[in-house]
Amino acid sequence: MLRSALFALLAFLVAAPAVAQINTGAKVHARLIAERDAVQPGGTVTVALELDTRKGWHTYWSYAGDAGAPTDIAWTLPAGWRASPIHWPTPEAVIVGPIMDYGYEGKPWLLVDITAPKYAKTGDTVNLQAKASWLVCAEVCVPEDATLTLPMSIGDATLPPDPDFAKARAKLPIQSPWPMRYQAGDTIDLFVQSPQLANAHPAKVAFFPASSNEIKSGVIPQTVGYTSDGLVLSMQPPKKPGGGSLKGLLVLTSADGSVQALTVDAPHGAVPSASGTALWLALLFAFLGGLILNLMPCVLPILAMKALALASHGGGESGHAGRESLAYGAGAILSFLALGSVLVLLRAGGEAIGWGFQLQEPIAVAVFALLIFAVGLNLSGVYEVPGFGGGDTLTRKGGAAGAFFTGVLAVAVAAPCTAPFMAAALGYALTQPAFIALAVFVALGLGFAAPFIVIGFSPALLRLIPRPGPWMLRLKQFLAFPMYGAAVWLVWVLANESGADSIVAVLGAMIAFALAAWIWTTSRDAGPRGRGFGAFATLLALLAMLGLLSVLLHPAPASPAALQHTEGSAVPHETYSAERLEQLRKEGRPVFINATAAWCITCLVNERVAFSNGAVANAFAKHNVAYLIADWTRRDAEITKLLEAHGRDGVPLYLYYAPHAPDALVLPQILTESEVLKAIGGG
Repeated sequence: MLRSALFALLAFLVAAPAVAQINTGAKVHARLIAERDAVQPGGTVTVALELDTRKGWHTYWSYAGDAGAPTDIAWTLPAGWRASPIHWPTPEAVIVGPIMDYGYEGKPWLLVDITAPKYAKTGDTVNLQAKASWLVCAEVCVPEDATLTLPMSIGDATLPPDPDFAKARAKLPIQSPWPMRYQAGDTIDLFVQSPQLANAHPAKVAFFPASSNEIKSGVIPQTVGYTSDGLVLSMQPPKKPGGGSLKGLLVLTSADGSVQALTVDAPHGAVPSASGTALWLALLFAFLGGLILNLMPCVLPILAMKALALASHGGGESGHAGRESLAYGAGAILSFLALGSVLVLLRAGGEAIGWGFQLQEPIAVAVFALLIFAVGLNLSGVYEVPGFGGGDTLTRKGGAAGAFFTGVLAVAVAAPCTAPFMAAALGYALTQPAFIALAVFVALGLGFAAPFIVIGFSPALLRLIPRPGPWMLRLKQFLAFPMYGAAVWLVWVLANESGADSIVAVLGAMIAFALAAWIWTTSRDAGPRGRGFGAFATLLALLAMLGLLSVLLHPAPASPAALQHTEGSAVPHETYSAERLEQLRKEGRPVFINATAAWCITCLVNERVAFSNGAVANAFAKHNVAYLIADWTRRDAEITKLLEAHGRDGVPLYLYYAPHAPDALVLPQILTESEVLKAIGGG
């Protein structure tokens, strides 16, 4: 307190002449606000001191930091009335040169609980008076104060509670749900034991000390590392350590910018060494995830394109195979890099989006469906595009351009899927600086392209493929049907997102495109006049296609019958919300969360395998398990936060909260009925 008082006195002496020159007006306008307009005898009402602070100025937290002084409230209350200490909201770090302050800009609310005596007389009105004083600083510091009065009725409230108090309470620190301990040496290392937090990789971690004896003062970098079961924050020790426990706040910032502060009162104890290989693990996991992604159901149709490209080099003719495999790899890697860049830029702009975000927009789903339908028409021979393996080009060497765009197309279709190892890698990537995040996406692309590149440069593997021949034309035509199947699936996804009108629009666009392709192909050999007519008719058909797709830019509201893609489940379910989850957990009920999406084929397979049988439904009923489905088919910031909280950036995600358990059990991405029964104790 002496140190703060000296800083305040110094600030006043320095500031007094300067203030007269800068601006003599008040920098802070203060007022008292009550949550309710009345309080019962013996009851408690929360009152906020609002400090409406001029832009560019700031007031201070309970520990001001290297300079400054905290706000003080001296209450004058009727006999028997009591006021609690200030409930301080989470502060911000205010850097002034080499000085680190902790305080508030804007309009902070300092909350105080006022308790009436039991003998207070119903119907009376009393005045709650407070003399508030604060130090407000910018280039200079100015001490200000105000005497404020708030009338308070005794009895029943006539108005509902002020909703802004809920927002103010959301900014208060909470007790840490995870154990903490610290170790002092060359650095002060604070360990938070939480595997979930380690997987989540917060975008920013900062410790705000409760006093000058906790860590070294000034603008000193704090570094965060991760272990297998938690995070370690390393800080510089103070010159005169206070001993005892480490006290303050641990402030965690998520990738979407949301902030949560945890109170720290950590005892001294051994702290595990933080891993310096998180990036290497993320790169390895990304590579393995990309490798496995080739086997995921949503990518199987594109294997048709790969098969044709390889078949054109059958019999061991690998002269062009290596170049085309590199072209395919370049297309895949650059596509992952482009997708990652868009994702990083959108998240930097505040968008709460994750992996597979492009299929949360109806127009994107429709374009993908039309693209795959167009590839199917090409394979069926309705029209030919060099490089995609049409017509007699099958008997000749393919082109690098076709291989490149095959890689692009493969990534476009693979994007909605999440393979094992991908979730941890992407969850890490999107909480890191842009260059690290993009490195992870490059590793993902390398893993995805690796099998095709290896085969292209391996004569032994190429010799296993039959030589080119007429069989390839029949294979090409057969492989059109998986493409049509993929197009049907995307139309079904679109129906889940936008309803029946969207189906008509995209099917009409497909017909228009097919007509355009047919007119163009049949008019090529009809002479100049025929080609001119063909070009005109093709243009009209393409314009019709674009007109139909434009309907999806203004989609109709989604059907009120939500979760259509989970209706086959035998388990009764509710729609997920953070509020509903909190309510169920307060009731002590076990909760199972299924984070899914209509465009996630892995999710749909798991739905059939794990939830369609009556055994899981019976077990859920027996154990009174609440089944919540978090449907991420359309963009939903609340579900995105749920995914990020568990280190995921895509679906599926399966969570089981046992009654009164501090954390959720995270189940495997490839789910079986036995895994579900084992988790809830029903098998």
